[in-house]
Amino acid sequence: MVPAGSVSWDVYANPVTLYIGGIAAVLLELAEPRVRHGVWDHSSFKRDPGRRLRRTGMAAMITVYGARSVFEATAARVNRMHAQIRGTTPEGIAYAADDPELLLWVQATATWSFLEAYGRYARPVSAVDRDRYFAESSAGAALYGVAAPPVSRAEVDALFAAMTPRLGPSPILYEFLAVLRDAPLMPRPLRPLQRLGIRAAVDLVPAGLRQRIGLAGCPALGAGERHLLRGLARTAERIQLPSSPRCQAERRVGPAPRPDLHAIGKDPVRFVA
Repeated sequence: MVPAGSVSWDVYANPVTLYIGGIAAVLLELAEPRVRHGVWDHSSFKRDPGRRLRRTGMAAMITVYGARSVFEATAARVNRMHAQIRGTTPEGIAYAADDPELLLWVQATATWSFLEAYGRYARPVSAVDRDRYFAESSAGAALYGVAAPPVSRAEVDALFAAMTPRLGPSPILYEFLAVLRDAPLMPRPLRPLQRLGIRAAVDLVPAGLRQRIGLAGCPALGAGERHLLRGLARTAERIQLPSSPRCQAERRVGPAPRPDLHAIGKDPVRFVA
């Protein structure tokens, strides 16, 4: 869906920043009461957060790297699932997962969080490339039912400002973080990195929003921890496994210029159709 050489191809290729950004995106989504209960009451996050995060991540990969036929089929399946999700929050507010306003918030928080994590830990992204990145997401967002996604950083900032009064704290945010900390997302020896990434995700949320949604008391990252995460993200920036979605897409459409990228070994294509 997104052409080779795009900013999105770089951002979505980094597993370290995708992990951090993906968790931050869910925190921002869960801060909106209707999205919070639509997600928490109708998904498998509580039972199997690893599987749920992998499914969400794969959908994002298909949006960027997949053949259009694969992406259209994925989007249609997700849209059918959303059409079945209806409910009412404990405050009596009705919600529907295919509400255009809620779809817009979910799409915007995900794209913002992935870019923010990438720019913080992998490499700086210029203002021009940030706007390019948001514009690149519009075609994919449309197939998920987002009629007018933000196509620039200024439009994203305006959306965040408009949505901020609707965001608020909830015990579900802390439950989500606790579930992630204890879930076997990574092998046991790497569990400290798993928890570090979760803390980095909380830290990624803008300070004012952290305060508003009740996460201001979470411990801040130290300088050494930030340095470690940057080292991991920049290593991931230089090395791509051949089974990664980006490498598979490059075998399908041809490689984009990327002098600092090194693929290791050989592996059959499994990602694109």
